[in-house]
Order: sequence, then structure tokens, then C-alpha cells
Amino acid sequence: MKKLLLVATIASLSATATASIETKDWYEFASPEAKKFVQEAIVLDFFASPSAVGFTEDSEVAKYIDLAHERGITGASVTIAAPHTPNMLSFKSEHAKWTKALSSAKTPIRYVKNAKDFQLADKNGEYAVMWASQTTMPLEGDASNVAVMAEYGIKTMQLTYNETELTGSGVISMINGDKSGLTHFGKEVIDEMVKHGITVDLSHTSHYTTKGITDYMQKHHKGVPVIYSHSPIASTYRCEPHETLSETKQRMAEKKLQKDHPDYRLSACYRLISDEQAKAVADMGGVIAVTATEWMMDGVWPEDISPLQFAEMIDGAVKVVGIDHVGIATDDMMTTAKVIPFTIANADKYADNGYMVEAFKKGSTGCAELSKHIAGVVDALWEMGYSDDDLAKLFGENLIRVYEQTWIPSA
Repeated sequence: MKKLLLVATIASLSATATASIETKDWYEFASPEAKKFVQEAIVLDFFASPSAVGFTEDSEVAKYIDLAHERGITGASVTIAAPHTPNMLSFKSEHAKWTKALSSAKTPIRYVKNAKDFQLADKNGEYAVMWASQTTMPLEGDASNVAVMAEYGIKTMQLTYNETELTGSGVISMINGDKSGLTHFGKEVIDEMVKHGITVDLSHTSHYTTKGITDYMQKHHKGVPVIYSHSPIASTYRCEPHETLSETKQRMAEKKLQKDHPDYRLSACYRLISDEQAKAVADMGGVIAVTATEWMMDGVWPEDISPLQFAEMIDGAVKVVGIDHVGIATDDMMTTAKVIPFTIANADKYADNGYMVEAFKKGSTGCAELSKHIAGVVDALWEMGYSDDDLAKLFGENLIRVYEQTWIPSA
């Protein structure tokens, strides 16, 4: 049985929900068949909405979750550690804030402990929540604290968030010229993650560090897959993900492109990954979940992303790594209203020559809220020739397969 909804109390949210208010709602344009498919499938999201940035009131989370559940979203990977959590104390505080906010939803919440919880949430009319960390800063330089993160329910973790951490370099450090990769401490953290059943996540991590991670995993943890939890593939958009800021500046000068030219770029599309990076993860049995957050794309879309554009992003990834190695991840911040001030306040973590802020100026204001897009994405992928079985893999089955393999603590 799909969602056991309290229809009378939740249906009104379709007209009044304010979550991701900047995101255009494409739901009414989707076919009845697509809406039905979403209700019957397992559909997993990924969003990064820290308290005070993604939401300030518990009611905002409640409305977001209730609308998602009403429209067939099974659950999501929820980020509770990133730039706003520089130590273990702040991580625990964020965990408490999110747990409190989720308790205000009308939809019953199932906190994910193992991969079967996604199916159980789907069957019982619950919304599945799995915790994710986009940084290792809460470890405070002590790899044994991975066990604490595991006790708090962290199921996936990045080794870096944009900048260089004790574990290795991030994408922002890379475009600023940092060529360092995976550190000895990073290897210790990986060992502890595998030991405690936490999936290694490569998003936000420089290509030097990702290469170090995949090489190390292949040698010391062979058979254990990794993921990119929210990283589009650069070749889909013919953009360069690995240029430094100086290299981008030089390329713009050689092409004689000025800032008002549509092809002018302030930096590389650093949040996207190369075909080589994607294939390395696919060869390990992992998954690349592409994110539809517009400001990552630096003007590719000068308007809110459409379901068709989201589907084209998915299709581009499938063309590179195959249907068994692609997932979806909006990376939704719920609202963009606080994102720019947050970026400015954390300038060291977003030192991208103004790339991200400029994308907002160009019109990239939506967050690609999944409940407002997914049915339309189904229609678009069907039109491209994808089967129902294909969509089931893309929307959840591929990631669940990886979770089943990686969430078993090693002996």
C-alpha cells in the first residue's frame, strides 16, 4: 500500500505550501499517469537546508515534508553537517534542531537505520529520513569520532566541503590552485567509515582528492562502492570542471569574451564532475546522483529549471555511466532567500570569484523542489524512451543497492 495519507488534512497544502516558494510548481502540467507512477515508486531526494539558512521555522519543514509526501516522495537524505557545523557540538545541535522540526510534520517520519527502511516507509505511509554529513569537521581531527557520527545516524559523509579540510582538498580549494589530495588522516577516516557502515560520498571534493579516495578504496576496501550524492556531469553541458580561476581568466581573455557575453565564465563549473570521475565510481559499482540546483550551473539556465532540463541532466549522466549508476538529488535549500547572505558570511568556503552569486543575478533562483518537478520529469524521461524499470532504478533503486552494500559495518 503506497502512502497512507490523512487526505483531508494534507490536501490543502497543495495550494498553500510555501516551501521553496521560488521554485515553479510544474505538478499541474504532468500527466495523471506520471503522478500515479511517482506515488507507486520509491523516490528518494537529497536536500541541504541547515537551520537558519534553509529554514527558520519548524513549520517550514513541516509544510515541505507534507507536500513531498502527498505527491509521492518516499524520503530524502538530509544534510545536518556542512559549513554551519565546524565541530561536534554544533553537529549535535543541528541534529536536535532538525529532529524537532521534522516532528512538527503531519506525516509520520521513519529515521533510516538500514536500507529496508525505505521500503517500510513506502509501505506504511511514512517519510524516510536519512542523515548526511557534507564535511568531516565535526570529527575535530579525531577519526574515532566517526563512531559518534554513526551513533547519531549519519549514513553518508563527504570528506570535504569545498575547502581544504584535514582529510583533503575540496573543489573551491582546487579552483584556487590547491593540488593536494587525500591525506593520511583522510585514509584513517575512510577506514572508520567503512568499519561503521557510512557510505563514502565524493561530492564537493576536488578531483585530486576523489582520485586518491577511489584509488585507496580499490586497494584497501575493494568491493565497497562510493557515491557522488549530488554532482552533475560536466560533459552534458560542455563545460570545464577542473580549471583554476587563473586558467578560466586566461581562457576568457584568449577568446576575447567580456562579462556581458553569454559564454563568459567567472570560474570553471567546479561543482560538476568529469566523465573520468563518474566512470571511476561506476566501475566500483557506485552511483552518481545528479543535482538540479540551478546556481551550480552558472547561467546554463537563466530561469527556473524545468522538468525537461532535469531529465536532460539525468539522461546526460546515463549516457556516460549507464542506467545502473545514476540517481537524482535536488540539493534543495528549501528557499534561496538566505543562501546569498550565507554565502557571503562563509566567503572562505565559497571563494569562487563570484560564480555562485552571479548565477543568482542571472535568474537562477529556484531550488528544484522535487515534489514540484518529479512527475514532469517522469513524463520527459518516458518521452526519451526510458522504461518504468529504468525510472525505478534512477529514482531510488540504484542508491538503495549501494546503501545495502555499504551500511553493513565491517568486522
